[in-house]
Amino acid sequence: MNYEILIGFCMAAAALAVAPGPDNIFVLGQSISNGVKSGLATVAGLVSGCLVHTTLLAFGVSEIIKRSDTLFWGIKLFGAAYLLYLAVMVFKSDSTIALDKNSPTPKGLGKLFWKGFTMNVLNPKVTIFFLAFFPGFLFSTELHPVVQFYVLGFLFMLIAFIIFGIIAVLAGTISTYLTRNPRTGFYLKWVQILVFVGIAIYLIVSEK
Repeated sequence: MNYEILIGFCMAAAALAVAPGPDNIFVLGQSISNGVKSGLATVAGLVSGCLVHTTLLAFGVSEIIKRSDTLFWGIKLFGAAYLLYLAVMVFKSDSTIALDKNSPTPKGLGKLFWKGFTMNVLNPKVTIFFLAFFPGFLFSTELHPVVQFYVLGFLFMLIAFIIFGIIAVLAGTISTYLTRNPRTGFYLKWVQILVFVGIAIYLIVSEK
């Protein structure tokens, strides 16, 4: 088992969770508007949705790994290309972090959980991102690929839950900081770009 690969995966997942995106911005807005419990309910829903994408990835790509090294290499190249595409899209995007504090949202923690869950599960971009991100971080020659994908999936979910949870709990402080330091969005934007490019390069140069 290669723990360096797992550590690298965790660091990349943490950097991506911190970087501004629709999910953590939504959590921040919910917490500011409706309180910490609402933010945490949303976080739980978003993170739970990742289990669906992990399952699809684990059983789909694991079968490809068994059947063809060439196809698996093709998936990694696709992943690298997609991550570079995401880096370009982030580069072209506005670095301003806009908080919609007054958007209509479901009332009740259960409805907020379901809102977060469906936001994640029904977003095809998440499936594509998992397909691009996970295959390059298989960390063991002994463990079955299905097991490894689930390990990566649960690590990703744990890291996202911790970071999104911190965002929910500290929403007021974070909002005030972002208002006073508008350049923060610019720096986080470049963190996201560097992580995408770094993972893409890693996928290209890494072995199966």
